[in-house]
Amino acid sequence: MKTKTHIDERILALAEPIAADLGLRIVRVRVMAGKRRTVQIMAERLSDGLMGIENCEALSRELSATMEVEDPLDDAYVLEVSSPGIDRPLTAIEDFSAYEGYLARLELDRMVEGRKRFRGVLAGVEPDPQGSKMVDINLDGDDEHTTSIPFDWIAEAKLLITDELVAEGQRKKDAAKAAASNNEEEE
Repeated sequence: MKTKTHIDERILALAEPIAADLGLRIVRVRVMAGKRRTVQIMAERLSDGLMGIENCEALSRELSATMEVEDPLDDAYVLEVSSPGIDRPLTAIEDFSAYEGYLARLELDRMVEGRKRFRGVLAGVEPDPQGSKMVDINLDGDDEHTTSIPFDWIAEAKLLITDELVAEGQRKKDAAKAAASNNEEEE
């Protein structure tokens, strides 16, 4: 789910090692059509899941240089590097564990019980007997049952903004500021 198309995958292959060298993780890559193509890359710091302006600038600078040489697109494009934001996409199996307890919307690539869209509170990840991963979700309106959905069936997933999610985002920012302040005092 980090990518949708072959060209997205090609750009992801270029971006991941650069991001790793900068202590970042690529969350999602999308090449969007329009008057001028846009290459959208969402990333976050491995250390705390945040992404500051300086991180965006560093990744953009390094990736621009590599893309100039590798030339993954035939025509002109705009490179856009950003944070995944508070209502972030969930693109890796680890995301579903990390955001357990938060409200999310899942869209599947096939019909299940007559629908493709599911909304509810993430309830963890577990292996299924065949060895793949299942995403557990407590669906809105059904507090008694947990539904398990194969991760491979999920086409799109994202967190939905709630007061709890906003509070957690602020807690992370405050913790990062405190850590940065402590590092400055030690120097």
